[in-house]
Amino acid sequence: MEAQDLELIEKYGDEDGEVKALWDQHVVYEKMLNKLEAKTYLSPTELQEVKELKKKKLAGKTKLQGLLDKYRTEA
Repeated sequence: MEAQDLELIEKYGDEDGEVKALWDQHVVYEKMLNKLEAKTYLSPTELQEVKELKKKKLAGKTKLQGLLDKYRTEA
């Protein structure tokens, strides 16, 4: 995330529950991915989990960017 996006999340996260929820979920997915990717070997199940987490993280980030764009235009 860019610094400007993080500022918007901090500014509007308390007012907009959806922004807060999407950001919190993004952070959780990031931590899960980091934990899995730190392993030297991933089982096929873990590889599939990484793919799914990346898809979910990207989908949430896309939705979050849309919400942040709304706040950018208001500013």
